Amino acid sequence: MTAIEQTEARPRGTRLPRRARRNQLLGAAQEVFVAQGYHAAAMDDIAERAGVSKPVLYQHFPGKLDLYLALLDQHCDNLLQAVRTALASTSENKQRVAATMDAYFAYVEDEGGAFRLVFESDLTNEPAVRERVERVSLECAEAISEVVAEDTGLSKDEAMLLAVGLGGVSQVVARYWLSSESTVPRETAVQLLTSLAWRGIAGFPKVGHEQS
Repeated sequence: MTAIEQTEARPRGTRLPRRARRNQLLGAAQEVFVAQGYHAAAMDDIAERAGVSKPVLYQHFPGKLDLYLALLDQHCDNLLQAVRTALASTSENKQRVAATMDAYFAYVEDEGGAFRLVFESDLTNEPAVRERVERVSLECAEAISEVVAEDTGLSKDEAMLLAVGLGGVSQVVARYWLSSESTVPRETAVQLLTSLAWRGIAGFPKVGHEQS
């Protein structure tokens, strides 16, 4: 059960184990932050959404920024894990590109809207937020670049440039696809983007093999 599902299923006033309560509070906070943004959201709103008193909320999170950063850590980790899983899902490079693209689309399409905290935060002037957002983009690119370097023989720096491009294109197009309410199905959108990316990346043949 996700944090948001736990929030929706809560009976008001029910005592929960500490971890379950924390997850419930994170789910409530995600709903409020995604809907209102950081600056407009209030701890009162989050406590009300979670069905708890403010003292209970403050027992787990000393302030609004602490709560936001906990959510950001969780969802940055989710994105990085999704990218790593996609890269490890196959050894066939075109399928690997498609799986990685789809990981970004799936992340953006998730109904909880957590991607907005990572890619569309209204708090990027806060150093702790900016550091986390920049770090997850870098770590995703590093994961991609390791595969690119291994398979192409390109230098670490060259592979990193390609990886940053692939990750950046994936998340920007996925966000546009969602926000524009495109009639293009996700599977088709991923195929189109994969074809575009593959025309470029296939120009760097797999070491010891010929790419078609």
